[in-house]
Amino acid sequence: MTAPALRPYLPADAAALAEIFRISIDELTQEDYGEAQREAWISIADDPAAFATRLGKGLTIIASLDGEPVGFASLVGNEELDLLYVTPDAAGQGVGSTLVDALERLASARGSKALMTNASDTARPFFEKRGYIAQSRNTVLINGEWLANTSMTKTLAANANVKGS
Repeated sequence: MTAPALRPYLPADAAALAEIFRISIDELTQEDYGEAQREAWISIADDPAAFATRLGKGLTIIASLDGEPVGFASLVGNEELDLLYVTPDAAGQGVGSTLVDALERLASARGSKALMTNASDTARPFFEKRGYIAQSRNTVLINGEWLANTSMTKTLAANANVKGS
């Protein structure tokens, strides 16, 4: 398998990322969330301007295979992994790991000691395998539907550019 190419988000990418967001939730979270919950979650992307603003509030990177976007992730404030979504066709092919690896390295290089995320029940095993530790269970109300997630943190490796004595 070819490693995904990474690049920064541009405002022109918002519609494509909204589609990745929608299809990822609709197809990959069916075992953990009901139809009404998924529809409410997907509705976050219904306002294109608000979705684009969320993508732009931190550093969002896009993963592409063969020139097509297949996933994205956002780092907010150097300490929060806010979004991580991968198309169903690219799931399980290392796209999510490539995105998170890049954001973890960037956060560490920017001086962050830890990274946190609010992982969906679907994403929780992925983050656990990467060394994230559950801190608390949460419920979030979105368009009249309650969705559960888990706040997780990971201690980051010290910046490789800093040499100890």
